[in-house]
Amino acid sequence: MNNSVTKAADNIRILAASMVEKAKSGHPGGAMGGADFVSVLYSEFLRYDPNDLSWAHRDRFFMDPGHMSPMLYSVLALAGQFSLDDLKSFRQWGSVTPGHPEVDVLRGIENTSGPLGQGHTMAVGAAIAERFLTARFGEWMAHKTYAFISDGGVQEEISQGAGRIAGFLGLSNLIMFYDSNDIQLSTKVCQVTSEDVAMKYQSWNWKVITIKGNDADQIRQALIEANKETERPTIIIGKTSMGKGAVAEDGSSFEGRTSTHGQPLSAGGASFAKTIANLGGDPENPFQFFPEAEELFAKRREELVKLAEQRHAEESAWADANPELAAKLDKFFEGEAPELDYSKIAQKSNIATRAASATVLSAFADSVENMIVASADLSDSDKTDAFLKKTKAFVKGDFSGAFFQAGVCELTMACIMNGMALHGGVIPACGTFFVFSDYMKPAIRLAALMELPVKYIWTHDAFRVGEDGPTHQPVEQEAQIRLMEQLKNHSGENSMLVLRPADAAEATVAWKLAMENTDSPTGLILSRQNIKDLPAKSSRYDEALQAEKGAYTVIECEGTPDVILVGNGSEVATLVEGAALLAAQDNLKVRVVSAPSEGLFRNQPAEYQKAVLPNSVPKFGLTAGLPVTVRGLVGTSGAVWGMNSFGFSAPYTVLDEQLGFTPKNVYCQVKAFLGAECTANV
Repeated sequence: MNNSVTKAADNIRILAASMVEKAKSGHPGGAMGGADFVSVLYSEFLRYDPNDLSWAHRDRFFMDPGHMSPMLYSVLALAGQFSLDDLKSFRQWGSVTPGHPEVDVLRGIENTSGPLGQGHTMAVGAAIAERFLTARFGEWMAHKTYAFISDGGVQEEISQGAGRIAGFLGLSNLIMFYDSNDIQLSTKVCQVTSEDVAMKYQSWNWKVITIKGNDADQIRQALIEANKETERPTIIIGKTSMGKGAVAEDGSSFEGRTSTHGQPLSAGGASFAKTIANLGGDPENPFQFFPEAEELFAKRREELVKLAEQRHAEESAWADANPELAAKLDKFFEGEAPELDYSKIAQKSNIATRAASATVLSAFADSVENMIVASADLSDSDKTDAFLKKTKAFVKGDFSGAFFQAGVCELTMACIMNGMALHGGVIPACGTFFVFSDYMKPAIRLAALMELPVKYIWTHDAFRVGEDGPTHQPVEQEAQIRLMEQLKNHSGENSMLVLRPADAAEATVAWKLAMENTDSPTGLILSRQNIKDLPAKSSRYDEALQAEKGAYTVIECEGTPDVILVGNGSEVATLVEGAALLAAQDNLKVRVVSAPSEGLFRNQPAEYQKAVLPNSVPKFGLTAGLPVTVRGLVGTSGAVWGMNSFGFSAPYTVLDEQLGFTPKNVYCQVKAFLGAECTANV
């Protein structure tokens, strides 16, 4: 046994327990139990460039249990990425060591983690991205993706999707350590499940290795074996001890206690001082590096520098021999929007925006070589099949295509897209019905927090799904997802871009905006049914480019309007017809505004916002969602016609009539809003 590795693990245990104790908040037990694995992984196996942590071809380590962040921060401190002062400021304002790890590649943190199950699922996405890129540029750039999961992560339902997909695709570049300590936050594992985890992963075509998870020699041997595997992903089930090394005041073992999971050792009943001493530390000054641990990681750094130099030399030789491919690979990892003349994309007239999206996706399949499109078993309905028809789906051993058939697992799919984006070099997009965005929101939220440019293709945008009835008809979903436009990310920008285009031309522009948005996720909300093209004085596409400002005038009147009609998506065409009735029947001056993204609109100068929606003019909004969806645009003094109930099962034309989404009802509602009766025969 390598004593220095064991000393490093004890050092990690001490630092992790001390961080939580000082902060009076956190989770020490799991971090102490998992310390042996990360000690071996980081000191012997994980390959990266210490002088360039953003190096594209590094191995990745994805944390699933974010509550075990003290373990990750501690091993990264030994590796030179954090200082002892950083560890001392754990969970404090402005600290680089927050309560759960947030993505920080330049410090060695590959993903934000916290919601259990998502971290290892992101690792699956990164492993897929690696296979996609090696299929195009060669095995010289191959690398491993390591993941760390806990009992809770295994129990979260998303683990089924991640396990199924990784096994089905034969992701032998994925190695996961399962920290199986049989303890949860408020219970023991045996109180909530009796499943055979090993058999479960074997059934999904994983290589399963079961070891003593606190034995460095067994960990090392398992990692050697896993790295040799060429057909399957590997899960190493490590039976560990929660709170490894913890002792009570009388010196007796305090390992394996639920109480050490989510609170400082002293609060959980253990003796902090005697635990630190038991592990070889100084209770009066626990924030120290053991000389043996420092020496171990200094030696590993030297090895990593040499390995990186060798890999960089191989990369340079390849680039010299393949200059065009090398330039393409560099461009992929720059993460910039692809160059494409969107004005050349010819759209048919009066089509559904999902069909217009398909036209754009078909163009992407021809010109955007690093785009990966996925669908949750709905490619022929969400129209991502337009992309699929020009490529092929991933299968085990063949990632030369660019389509990911996720199966029925919206949350897993969205989380895998996050992993692809975190890996870099690819542009991930995924499709499903808009109502099922409900299943995706945990991953969408993390994409927004991590500022990942994932594209969501959501079709069947409203009650006009029709006969499928209220289960498949989005009503409240648009209001929910647009909250992310109001929320700022840590860069101070809108955490998400949400676009609901009003016709085919706007759909093209929406895709243009989505691809140009490289700093946050984008949601495209698309119609199932055909929509009439909006009127245009010249080129409809050129006029639709005004959607880049979030909201713009589609129909203008002479002079100051008597009323402004505001909507997005399918409702704008209805407003246009309603405006024509108001002008013809009552000689009213009406402006119609299309507002595909209120978030973008609120980013515009105040002068532009006032010019489009002046405060002095009455405003009427139409939305197939909750009235609050457009309330911010019409103001508190405006009127909104929207949905105040779940939908109903019927053909969409019948629903439009019954629910009041017709030009005639727009006419009558605006008249009533302006204080007049709807008496005209329209």
